[in-house]
Amino acid sequence: MGLYATAMETIEAYTGLSPAAFFTISAAMVVVYKIVCSMFVDPEELDKKPINARSSIATNQPAPQPQPPTIQEPVQLGDVTEEELRAYNGSDPNKPLLMAIKGKIYDVSGSRMFYGPGGPYALFAGREASRALALMSFDPRDLNGNLEGLSEHELEVLQDWEYKFMEKYVKVGQLVGTDQAVNGAKVEESEKHD
Repeated sequence: MGLYATAMETIEAYTGLSPAAFFTISAAMVVVYKIVCSMFVDPEELDKKPINARSSIATNQPAPQPQPPTIQEPVQLGDVTEEELRAYNGSDPNKPLLMAIKGKIYDVSGSRMFYGPGGPYALFAGREASRALALMSFDPRDLNGNLEGLSEHELEVLQDWEYKFMEKYVKVGQLVGTDQAVNGAKVEESEKHD
């Protein structure tokens, strides 16, 4: 009992907190640490037990070497309808994450933590997001390629997004089969193929 009482008094003397507050804050710090770590590390890696190098040496077995993550080459889809594009929204982990800007489809699988399920931009995956990006909108009604009525500034914002996507991601296809408003003018399906 004396050791417990001494430990509690020491906590209060050094931290100025009651022992209950000290342990509550300590537990909260551990939870925050785990959450922050999970943002930067694959959740499956957190669940794996660390490799004990001493046990490998003691048994004369070589320590297993970590395998680099497999990077899949982007699949070239070609012409895709908006309905077909929706299948690439991250709901199937075996399919790449795709997103369209101004009718061009980009593979955003490399940024799964942003565009994948639960990510801050998951709403855009599997969709034509030109209008939403131009307006900086998360409104599902803005998830389309209609650029009619956008201001000069909003079109510049969209152009900046397009340049970022062109630099960072691989273009894997083109949207077809729908009328799209480009630069304020409707482009009819018959004109797209001429």
